Amino acid sequence: MGHDWVEDAKRRAAVEAVKNIRDNFIIGLGSGSTAAYAIEEIGRRIREEGLRVLGIPTSYQSLLLAAKFGVPTTTLYEHPIVDLTIDGADQIDSNLNLIKGGGGALTREKIIAAASKCLIIVADERKLTDRLGRGQLLPVEVLPFAKPFVEAKIREIGGKPHLREDRRSVPFITENGNFILDVDFGVIDEPLDLERRLKMIPGVVETGLFIGMTHLAYIGTKTSVRVMSTLRE
Repeated sequence: MGHDWVEDAKRRAAVEAVKNIRDNFIIGLGSGSTAAYAIEEIGRRIREEGLRVLGIPTSYQSLLLAAKFGVPTTTLYEHPIVDLTIDGADQIDSNLNLIKGGGGALTREKIIAAASKCLIIVADERKLTDRLGRGQLLPVEVLPFAKPFVEAKIREIGGKPHLREDRRSVPFITENGNFILDVDFGVIDEPLDLERRLKMIPGVVETGLFIGMTHLAYIGTKTSVRVMSTLRE
């Protein structure tokens, strides 16, 4: 019974976040269960309010949802600058630094987030943490060719890498054709330093650390939506 409130909290957070979208915005469409509620709400606003927007999906999941809910899509080729992205997260600290990538779309999500004037994260309050990495593995996307080398290098810097597998015990393959290592670093004291060290390893495509990228977070609680911001007043 305990998590009955969670889906409701996710939906309320997503609906609040979508209120930031204006006519003629180019929107990054995030991946995952909470971002799915946002895509559904954008579709409702298009139908009922005549909202005119174009979405850039970060995954096949978000592309299919955009088609289902009537959100027209485009690409970075047509629109290299994104007005607003709404996405979920696996873990969020008090500075709105994130761990993402539980669904495997971290690379495209990070590219779209970096291309965005504003990144809004939607989540339920279970995703909040005082420190990144507490009880949370860090996804790292790697070239399959480089897996043994990258694993050794990750162990050298104190991580315990696990190759992500699907239900058939074969490697999970990202939409970019790569593997994902879910790495246990324990509590991450210096996330920006860890991000740099990982990105220096040849064969690492991207990490699930999103540091200093988020502007607003809408956090669904059991009763309300809490807004967190890094924007200076």
